[in-house]
Amino acid sequence: MAETRWSDVSTTRRAAPACCRARLPDSSKHTRNLSKYLPAPTSTLSKLHPTRHISRAHDAPVHVCTIDPTSSLLASGSADGIVKIHDLRRGHLTHLFRGHGGIVSALRFFYKPGEAAGAWDTMWLVTASADTRVRIFDLAAPGTSTPIAVLEGHVSVPRGLGVSLDGRYVVSGGRDAVVLIWDTRSEGAAKSKKGKKPAPALIKTIPVLERVEALGVLEEEDSDGRLRFYTGGQRGVVRVWDAWEATTLATFGQEVEDEEAEESRQILDVIYTPTTHTLSSIHADQNVLTFDLRTHQRTHQIVGYNDEVIDAVFLSQPAKRDTHLALATNSSLIRIYPTPDVSHAEIDNVPDRSSSLLNANLLAGHSDIVLALSAAPNGWLASGAKDNEVRIWTSGEKDLEWHCIGLCAGHAESVGALVFGGIDSSGVPRFLVTGSQDRTIKVWDLKELASSPVSSTPVKLKSLTTLKAHDKDINALDFAPNGRLVATGSQDKTSKVFEVATGSDLALVGTLKGHKRGVWSVRFSPVDRVIATGSGDRTVKLWSLDDWACLKTFEGHTNSILRVNFLSRATQLLSAGSDGLVKLWSIRTEECIATMDAHEDKVWALAVSADERTIVSGAADSKVVIWRDATEEEQREKEDERAKGVELEQNFSNYVALNDYRNAILLALNMDHPGRLYNLFRNLRASRSSDPISSLVSPNPASEAAHTITGSATVDTTLATLAGKDLARLLGHVRTWNASARTSAVAQTVLHAILRLRTAEDIVAAFEKDDAEGLAAELNSQIRGSKSKEPLDLRSLLDGLIPYTERHLTRAERLVQDSFVVDYILGEMDMGVAVTGLDAMEVS
Repeated sequence: MAETRWSDVSTTRRAAPACCRARLPDSSKHTRNLSKYLPAPTSTLSKLHPTRHISRAHDAPVHVCTIDPTSSLLASGSADGIVKIHDLRRGHLTHLFRGHGGIVSALRFFYKPGEAAGAWDTMWLVTASADTRVRIFDLAAPGTSTPIAVLEGHVSVPRGLGVSLDGRYVVSGGRDAVVLIWDTRSEGAAKSKKGKKPAPALIKTIPVLERVEALGVLEEEDSDGRLRFYTGGQRGVVRVWDAWEATTLATFGQEVEDEEAEESRQILDVIYTPTTHTLSSIHADQNVLTFDLRTHQRTHQIVGYNDEVIDAVFLSQPAKRDTHLALATNSSLIRIYPTPDVSHAEIDNVPDRSSSLLNANLLAGHSDIVLALSAAPNGWLASGAKDNEVRIWTSGEKDLEWHCIGLCAGHAESVGALVFGGIDSSGVPRFLVTGSQDRTIKVWDLKELASSPVSSTPVKLKSLTTLKAHDKDINALDFAPNGRLVATGSQDKTSKVFEVATGSDLALVGTLKGHKRGVWSVRFSPVDRVIATGSGDRTVKLWSLDDWACLKTFEGHTNSILRVNFLSRATQLLSAGSDGLVKLWSIRTEECIATMDAHEDKVWALAVSADERTIVSGAADSKVVIWRDATEEEQREKEDERAKGVELEQNFSNYVALNDYRNAILLALNMDHPGRLYNLFRNLRASRSSDPISSLVSPNPASEAAHTITGSATVDTTLATLAGKDLARLLGHVRTWNASARTSAVAQTVLHAILRLRTAEDIVAAFEKDDAEGLAAELNSQIRGSKSKEPLDLRSLLDGLIPYTERHLTRAERLVQDSFVVDYILGEMDMGVAVTGLDAMEVS
């Protein structure tokens, strides 16, 4: 999926029909032309980059825009009533239309092909504005600043425009809940002026009984040769109409019945794609639904914004585990996402399935925010919401089909916790336990659901037991693996354990006291007789089910702990908190062994896959993060790296033993082992037969030819022929060695050899972008004590070499002077006998 970011709010967007170019105006009055071809549904994620940015395209915010059929012109309308047309390829203005009485509310190009190839008989731009008028401009005629027709008939803002294929009929729909059809060739219409063509006549008014926000005319293949148009508006559905019969031919989507939900789920725009015969509706809650005009089925549903994520669970089918992920957000809609095969495939393969992963489902049924979710092994999903109801969902034969099969109504306040219980060998639960802010827990009988077929009307379930369990809100519920115990967590700082007796009655068997604030989460261990609780006091406690004593306390979060779960056969504990962190604990040592930091707000949701290799966390920052257990992969990589390192070290030792210094140096540079490289140069330097000082400073060419610089002719040749990348890396090591007096002698020897054997042009070329690319982090990490994040270039290399080299030179000169003083003192001790070749009086 393509991603584009910009600072201001985008008010409209439009894709070009002839290519995958998008135009994105924003409230800062600029427009951006994104002309990179959009990826195919199966391609990997990519970013779109603007190819043209038109600054100050308007003096007021841009509200609408559209692209012509040739994908060469862009029309944009702003809040000051001005419409401009820009050439997309050249960026210049081609037309300017004034006179709109208020905000421009709709635009539509209409081109009618001519007889000649590439020619157009008609080139119109139809506009609508807040003055309720529709205007038609002829782009090909001279003096196009004046409309050729002004259509008056709406009593509110027109928001959708369409033109029939032959250009005779103009269709407009507005917020006055009517669609008007105009005949541009009406013979009975009065002429507007003498000698002028007749003005378009209003020939039909169709009441659609909702505010229209989008309208368009279907092409011939999708209309059976008749005039048919589509509308979208406040009801959240797309309707296809027969213009002459004034009847609805098809309705796509689920109509919003609750007036409070209309604002968030109303349609803002509808995009018609003739090549795929689809209609895509864009809703106010940032969801995009695509429908097939031929099959009347929904083909795709993209959720543009999740809002605050409150809960998450993996959904399974009898034959396959963890096929979907259900999310409860700050909405009445439940989001169902298909998941990668977390049991067998790697999360790294997600981009290959980006199309299916973005195709979500929205389950509508609750009238208020959904607070809690629970999943059963047979694929059932239970949801509790602020509308005091619990709904049970199941999927149909296709992943896109989900049905509400059960309804639990009886709580007096919001339902914040629920869990399936009594699961049989086939994965079908016998009852459902719910907890509410009314401080009660209820047990619901699910036998009727298991025996009855799926129907369009949910079955109203019966409550088997109602029990006042706590003095404050109930936040969490969980069933023990044996199905006999159910645990609760409440804001009254306690957690209670009940036994499910015969007939689904609940009997209190233990109370866990010790938390200083409300308990947000409870979880039974799948292996041991212990239970974990997470609380607002920032601790996780582990309790014994034998004597109800607190066994361990885990501290480390800086805020309330909202979710806990067991991992690795109950040897590890997972916790999520209001500090935005997910922590992994070792139960045996009570230590935090991993902290996962990817959220910026409270982590409300935490789901673990069946094989415990995948964790999903959701937070109030609207992000859902998928974590994968990479322990085995990391261990395998470390083992491979260790084996490879042993092999390379053996090869290095073999090269040194065979005096193959060239390959030894290249291998040490490749392995990034500056220590081995230093030892090699040090040993070679110590083996030089000549005086090192004279070999460095002797101006005699014959002396230079007789003695090597580094101690080996092969090494000298290697330094003279090193590639630019290796030379830059070696100079980085030299700078590091030169910073210490202990290793500076070897550094100066290698540096002297490089300066004598390589030209200045070679050294400069080694640090050019092509050769030095990728070395910055590597070389900087080799500099001990350096925290610089700047890339290592030639200037920084010299800045590190020159001061230390000058310091080493000063120290060497001082040592030479001190040696003469020693000679002088020895001469005086020998009764004034002068040291051969030295005049003691010349010693300063």
